[in-house]
Amino acid sequence: MSSSALPSAHATAAPGGLLIAACLAATWLIWGSTYLAIKWALVSFPPFLQMGTRFLAAGGLLLAWAWWRGARWPTRAEWVSATVLGALMLGGGYGATALAQTTVSSGLVVAFIAVVPALVALAEWPYGVRPNRYEALGVALGLVGVVMLSMGAGFSASASGLVTLVLACVTWSVGSVWARHGLPRVLGGSALALAPGAAGYGSQMLAGGLLLTLAAWAAGEQAQWPPDGRALASWAYLVVAGSVIGFSAYMVLLQRTSTALASSYTFVNPVIGLVMGVTLGGEVVTSGEWLAAVVVCAGVVLLLVKRRG
Repeated sequence: MSSSALPSAHATAAPGGLLIAACLAATWLIWGSTYLAIKWALVSFPPFLQMGTRFLAAGGLLLAWAWWRGARWPTRAEWVSATVLGALMLGGGYGATALAQTTVSSGLVVAFIAVVPALVALAEWPYGVRPNRYEALGVALGLVGVVMLSMGAGFSASASGLVTLVLACVTWSVGSVWARHGLPRVLGGSALALAPGAAGYGSQMLAGGLLLTLAAWAAGEQAQWPPDGRALASWAYLVVAGSVIGFSAYMVLLQRTSTALASSYTFVNPVIGLVMGVTLGGEVVTSGEWLAAVVVCAGVVLLLVKRRG
């Protein structure tokens, strides 16, 4: 992975600490709202088609912006890396998530993804990376809080939906670890280097979007035309906010912080989901669910504690 995290104009404009804070805010707040947007967009855009066209559009925008800024075109090796990571993180992670939301409530989906930090910690074990005591306690607290949330909301789901969610979490976690550490030794141990900045993120989105679009074609998916107005607006929001801003921010965090901190969005997103349910969906949140939100936030605070050494 390239050491460059954003196009030079952005990197020089924001000090490291401010950039990390902005990226955390993007993954915490924006991604917390995307699950409801995915559900709304499914009215007119089936799961694979929705995600494929979303990332094709976002990847094209990023690559065009990078080219306009004078960035070089990704090399062949960088395109290979973009395809591998795009298949795992976008094809598996996002594609399976959208598919799961056809049978599973968005609340359960956003709660379930809190297993990601634990899966990431397990996937990093072969690389000799061990969570410090604050990170381990933060992961544990976050999981406890999310379990409290899911129990309080009375979720229900199909067996196939839960299996699909497991697949989404595993592929996303493996892709996140490979993006930071490269392939494991059993697969050659080589680094997966994307092109610097926006060109790298755009190439990854294009590769993943193409794979998802091919999956939509193979599944015979077709969009509703003309699309529902709210569904179209949700799709556009997913392109700009969820992909161009949110996903790029996550890749920056993977390059500049620990994977535990980068994955902290999985604990915050369920809280954002609760707030959105109250403000936009007219839902009633019990005192027990708010207590669960406090536990989740405590886990995030521990993840924010500076790593020793």
